[in-house]
Amino acid sequence: MKTWKLRTNVQNAAIAGDAMNAPTVISLFAGCGGSSLGYHMAGYNELLAIDFDDNAIQTFKLNFKDVPMLKADISQVSGAKIMKLCKLQAGELDLLDGSPPCQGFSTAGKRQVCDDRNDLVNHYIRLIHEIQPKVFVMENVSGMIKGKMKGLFIEYIKAMKDAGYQVSCRLLNAKWFSVPQSRQRMICIGVRNDLKMQPVFPKAHDRLITVGEALKDVVNKTHAPFNKDYEIVFSQIPQGSTAIKSCSKTTLQKYIPRMIKNKTFNFQGMCKRLNPKKPSPAIIKNFIPYAEAPIHPTENRYLSIEEVKRLQSFPDDFKFIGKFEQQWARIGNSVPPLMTKAIAETIRIEILAKIQQP
Repeated sequence: MKTWKLRTNVQNAAIAGDAMNAPTVISLFAGCGGSSLGYHMAGYNELLAIDFDDNAIQTFKLNFKDVPMLKADISQVSGAKIMKLCKLQAGELDLLDGSPPCQGFSTAGKRQVCDDRNDLVNHYIRLIHEIQPKVFVMENVSGMIKGKMKGLFIEYIKAMKDAGYQVSCRLLNAKWFSVPQSRQRMICIGVRNDLKMQPVFPKAHDRLITVGEALKDVVNKTHAPFNKDYEIVFSQIPQGSTAIKSCSKTTLQKYIPRMIKNKTFNFQGMCKRLNPKKPSPAIIKNFIPYAEAPIHPTENRYLSIEEVKRLQSFPDDFKFIGKFEQQWARIGNSVPPLMTKAIAETIRIEILAKIQQP
């Protein structure tokens, strides 16, 4: 069995997108550039990226020096402004990508239907209507279609169709697209009605990439804040298990009493040691010691930034800046590049390439 390895780097991915007749993409809610890197890997030419977070913008610029980055609140940006910046007319853009912030939908949060952040999806749909790309891709958390959020999701789909698109949505797990992480996301793809084509999704790969494969030969430089007490707790946790399942009540009360009293934490997943023979659980945005932060499969410590990059399918040469928690947040909040690459390649081959044929 072949060893898993990212066969690209940031510079080579950028070159791939500079090819003649490369399909064009604009990235809304671009973050640090996880989805952007996937599009570059798939041979797209990124005309513009937009985000509002300073750390995300600085990280993006560090890795994509030739892609224009606009700092802006999407709710305040018009399609006309975007098209002017990119020298496009309505209908000319090949693909509009967007991953509106998901806190209002996430099952890890309070899931408020009236959360103001949910309205960013409506602004994304507004920009679809104004820009009229040939294809759009929207990524969001699986919680978007669960429970009380399902009614709101149906409204979003109707609005996308009303903008003039054939729309299809599926739950895809990144682990089936060479990402060593089980990360389920809702992917919505729309194709403009006049193109008379249906949305298409990538086919799942035939094997999973494990944590052990992904972390092989990694060079660690950026380590998590660490307390020696952690080692005492971590040493009692076998691979694939958690503190609650493995540690005695005495140990928990002695070393993590504050966490025991804090009812906001997910105790069942607290201090989970990764299994090297399986993909990692989803890496979340917030680095929370003694809670959701995963433990190294064989060492009594949290993961380094370099290791988390591997689990999110970022190349080793992708640069992150700021404090440890900021770097972790950029990675946990990003779309895995290899997942986006699979989606983007399928759209390029099955839709965009066929549109150009007589």
